[in-house]
Amino acid sequence: MQLQDKVAIVTGGASGLGRAVVDLFLSSGAKVVVLDLPKEENIKSVASLGEKALFAPADVSDEAEVTKALEAGKQKFGGIHIAVNCAGIAFALKTLQKGQPVDLASFDMTLRVNLLGTFNVCRLAAKYMAENQPGPDGERGVLINTASIAAYDGQMGQTAYAASKGGIVALTLPMARDLAPYGIRVLTIAPGIFDTPMLAMLPEPARVSLAEQVPFPKRLGNPAEFAALAKHLVENSMLNGEVIRIDGALRMGMK
Repeated sequence: MQLQDKVAIVTGGASGLGRAVVDLFLSSGAKVVVLDLPKEENIKSVASLGEKALFAPADVSDEAEVTKALEAGKQKFGGIHIAVNCAGIAFALKTLQKGQPVDLASFDMTLRVNLLGTFNVCRLAAKYMAENQPGPDGERGVLINTASIAAYDGQMGQTAYAASKGGIVALTLPMARDLAPYGIRVLTIAPGIFDTPMLAMLPEPARVSLAEQVPFPKRLGNPAEFAALAKHLVENSMLNGEVIRIDGALRMGMK
């Protein structure tokens, strides 16, 4: 599928990895629905992107809000062809905190946003994609989700995060099989350590230390590199049901 004149919805699209995807997709000729939380800075950021971008405030785990965002995109741009799920949260919480069981609400929230939210957007977006006229090979849509290398080698304190991202890895193939009759592909990107606003809050020595852990190239990932991979996944129709790591060969240690 080519991005020119297609409509993509990008969750978490106002900043970080999602914003890099939004910028590249727009420059490649797509129209983009930016789904993110209704914060003033998000609204202003997307407003500067021009008429081919639409800000749609929503919580990814809320069925009504995501449906409203998708419907707004269809009404403005004529349909939904691509969905890229970048919205997510992370808490560093060990199973026992000072000898006491971790707060269950934090675990539940992480799974709700990262895993349930991803599935919610996928299932709702797939309905819109199934209504599209088929292109070459009968293709009607592409779903791209964001996991993490923590799904494979999660560190201490990452039980909730690793479980949520591992769930995204696990649903990739069965969802691709579910949606194959509709001409909808499903793929997942598992990024390593990327230079996002979350990492920008760390002291510079900590950022340098993280970069040193990457075998090659010995640096943090650039969100533009994540976006370039997402673009390739859209354009390469033979890729389906696969999880692709983008991590500079990093395998994370225990902590």
